[in-house]
Amino acid sequence: MATKTAMVTDSRHKLQRRVCCRVWSLLIELQARTADNGAFFISSCTAQGNQVTQQKRERPDDYFSDWKEREALAEGMIPLVGKLYRNNVNTFIYGRSLVGRSVLNLMKSHRFVRQVEKNELSEFETYPLMQALAELDLGPAHIDIGRLAVEYMSVEKAGSPEEFLRGKLGDLIGSTAKTLSKPQDVVLYGFGRIGRLMARLLIEKAGAGNVLRIRAIVVRKGGDDDLVKRASLLRRDSIHGTFNGTIRVDEERGSFVANGNEIKVIYASSPDQIDYTEYGIDDAIVIDNTGMWRDEQGLGLHLKSKGVKSVLLTAPGKGDIKNIVFGINNDELTGDDRIVSAASCTTNAIVPPLKALDDEFGVHHGHVETVHAYTNDQNLIDNFHKGNRRGRSAPLNMVLTETGAVKAVAKVLPSMQGKLTGNAIRVPTPDVSMAILNLTLNRETTVTEFNDFMRRVSLHSNLRDQIDYTASPEVVSSDFVGSRHACIFDAQATIVNGKNVVAYYWYDNEFGYACQVYRVLEQMAGVQLAVYPGA
Repeated sequence: MATKTAMVTDSRHKLQRRVCCRVWSLLIELQARTADNGAFFISSCTAQGNQVTQQKRERPDDYFSDWKEREALAEGMIPLVGKLYRNNVNTFIYGRSLVGRSVLNLMKSHRFVRQVEKNELSEFETYPLMQALAELDLGPAHIDIGRLAVEYMSVEKAGSPEEFLRGKLGDLIGSTAKTLSKPQDVVLYGFGRIGRLMARLLIEKAGAGNVLRIRAIVVRKGGDDDLVKRASLLRRDSIHGTFNGTIRVDEERGSFVANGNEIKVIYASSPDQIDYTEYGIDDAIVIDNTGMWRDEQGLGLHLKSKGVKSVLLTAPGKGDIKNIVFGINNDELTGDDRIVSAASCTTNAIVPPLKALDDEFGVHHGHVETVHAYTNDQNLIDNFHKGNRRGRSAPLNMVLTETGAVKAVAKVLPSMQGKLTGNAIRVPTPDVSMAILNLTLNRETTVTEFNDFMRRVSLHSNLRDQIDYTASPEVVSSDFVGSRHACIFDAQATIVNGKNVVAYYWYDNEFGYACQVYRVLEQMAGVQLAVYPGA
């Protein structure tokens, strides 16, 4: 066994050496090419207003050879990304996570930078920094290697990649700080659309297994093969595709194992009927994604179960429950909060741009119209529903209905109190919705100024995790399935007439919302990862 392990290790080392030799030869070619043909096309954002500095990058003589060279560099990044991830260092390119991504996805992340920065970032620029980063002894952090590469290429006399990174990362190098003193147990109460996406996120972000750990799901038993069916629903999704990893069912232990994470399946009909400590779960955060209880009395039932510390609701909370939109009012969270709401998907989509626009232009008044994908609350075919019009077939009709998101906005963003009206149309698509903001601003603007402002917010502000940007004239709703942002601004659709603006924001009302819930969960657990570079 020891001999076999040694052979495997030796093979890995040989492969790594081959990749490194190929990469270094590419870097030598890169230096020579730069000397002959001029500098590459680089972008940088200075401290003075995020202005873009451009340097032309010569068109390659052979596109295919250029592609294969960049492909080899992207391939070389994968083990480096994995090494960092296992030490709780997550790497990104302009907000796009590199963890668990394929070679082509890494290359597409580089291409994305050109689309939004109107400049190019290639693997030739990022690989040397990634390699140097992987050799440093780092504490837990989120590091955007794309932004650092852009800065590195724009700074004169930046030194070697290692010297530059040592200057930028400072106290993170050699840090022995732990993200949490002990892993935080997480329980999903309910396993529907949002519940399963939360499970995927928790598994994907498990890292070294010492931060947030999904320990159990709680459902009502649906039959003798319930365990197998629950695992199958996690494995396959008609909208979000197959699960990225492996899932095995352990019927003897009443659990399934996803990418090494054992998840107990607990059957209960009420939140206060469970002793989680019997399953080795203690001090847990329960994510209630059933929507059945939305006030303190109902959600407080969870706190009566042994082993529960706090509750996070994936729906708008009623009464005095704090409705948190991460990036906007998450600073209101305290260690004493035991019941918290992550608001609704639509509230999460519209509040970040409203905050940004109110800060920059001032919002005098406006109307919010949401064009929303149908949900499980609607009927497949015509049948009784307590809500007006919602009894009609969801896949066959556009259904005019109300939205509570506008009222919720004022709870999260008090400056919007009394300024907005709202309505909603449910349409025959299963995921991805749109919010149309028809606003009267306090000052006049232009399409160019408005769009450029939204682009800068999406790239360089503290709302860059919430607001994404697209300028493509060809995108449609399905292009945004799987977006990790609360919303995506569509620059091509903007209409401006003096102070009157109509702006369009797409949002994945399932996965994009789940990502916002996850960010609230992290803060509730006390997870505070350093972010480099800062906004």
